[in-house]
Amino acid sequence: MFEHIAERFGSIFDKLRYGGKLTEDNIRDGLRDVRRALLEADVNVQVVRDFIDRVTAKSIGEDVTKGVQPGQQVVQFVHDELIALMGEPDSEIPFAKTGPTVILMAGLQGSGKTTTCAKLARLLRENGKRPLLVAADLQRPAAIEQLKVLGGQISVPVFHEAGLKAPELCARALALAEVDNRDVVILDTAGRLHVDDELMAEVAEIHARTKPHQTYLVVDAMTGQDAVTSAKAFNDRLPLDGVVVTKLDGDARGGAIVSLRAVTGKPIKFVGMGEKLDALQPFHPDRMARRILGMGDILSFVEKAQTAVDEKEAKKLEDKILKNKFDLADFQSQLQAIQKMGSIKDIIGLIPGIGAKFSGMNVDESIFRKYSSIISSMTGHERGRPDLIDMSRRRRIAHGSGTSTNDVQALLKHFEAMKKMMGKFGDIKEMAGKLPDKEDLTPEQLANPGSFMPNPNRLFAKREDKDALKRYRAERKKKAKLKKANRK
Repeated sequence: MFEHIAERFGSIFDKLRYGGKLTEDNIRDGLRDVRRALLEADVNVQVVRDFIDRVTAKSIGEDVTKGVQPGQQVVQFVHDELIALMGEPDSEIPFAKTGPTVILMAGLQGSGKTTTCAKLARLLRENGKRPLLVAADLQRPAAIEQLKVLGGQISVPVFHEAGLKAPELCARALALAEVDNRDVVILDTAGRLHVDDELMAEVAEIHARTKPHQTYLVVDAMTGQDAVTSAKAFNDRLPLDGVVVTKLDGDARGGAIVSLRAVTGKPIKFVGMGEKLDALQPFHPDRMARRILGMGDILSFVEKAQTAVDEKEAKKLEDKILKNKFDLADFQSQLQAIQKMGSIKDIIGLIPGIGAKFSGMNVDESIFRKYSSIISSMTGHERGRPDLIDMSRRRRIAHGSGTSTNDVQALLKHFEAMKKMMGKFGDIKEMAGKLPDKEDLTPEQLANPGSFMPNPNRLFAKREDKDALKRYRAERKKKAKLKKANRK
């Protein structure tokens, strides 16, 4: 996501940060590059013009904050204005005090509207609501069946009656929701391949009959400025309360997400980050700005990790690592946890300082499934004692997992490397325990972390090897002195 624009911004910001003394000329040159990057990302032309004017006004003639590099301050101005452009976070749904809350979902055909209805229903159900989905898209033959299938997957009922027009169908659904004690009704309305009067008239009539508490427009991020144009057309004819942007995980440019709030004046409520039904997320402008600028998104990374890793299991794993009892069964559970977090490429993109550097990297995620299959083909004894796996066992495991003996050997090598790395964990934890709290540090210590950090060299040797490491270093010093003496 946002690979192209993040890569461009990375090189622009490096010039501003490390290009020597910052002057008005190189500020303007840098912002000219920012302007090009935004236009290439398919951001609305007027939005780009206004954005650059605001950043320029802030950057030129501004007193540099003490202790902050001028180039870094310009980067901060771009970051702050990008957040302001996308608006305040607003993913809360105001629920009705009495009766069901009605949410009308509108959008063009192919925007992912039906799937988004199911994703939203799942999200609400997880938060204790009892949603009802309404299949009111009568234009696309497969839409009704699709919503029924999706509803079955998330255990949410879907209402539909043949022979009714969409406005009447939606009105009947509201009556049923009251009887069935459903507290949220999500209306999946019809889309067209383009905005037309017939589409608008039908949606407007549904709106008038049902009086929804919230009306959301679903737009496809992959369509770039077409998404912004259709959003403006809907906003002119329908009282929208917010926008849901889908397929954002496949958008390398990012223009739609940047332009939508500025053009429509409506908040972006949620974003779709994948095809799975759990891939609908509240929209956080600050996090999105960091990802667009190639700065990563550590908060989203932590949230993904928390959903994938059980806290009790994590504690058990930590104890096993500290006791050097990490085995192949634990390795398999870690592989499965990583897969739960989503695409590896997306996960890497969330890590500050790393995502932009690996933007063009192709990750073969099939290796996770392959390794998991190999471990599943082992006996419990073999998982606990991988050193017992000889060639005969490798052949049996390879045959059972549909892989080769080379694949089994590669897994065992990777496991041993990981286990050695885990062996350092005790030292790292001990070192972290000796670090002072941030609140107790003086300004001088904050400016120079080396003044209070323990010697990191100790991490590169096991406890039993420390004396040997000291002897090795002493021997090297002795040899260096002799070499120097010989030169003289």
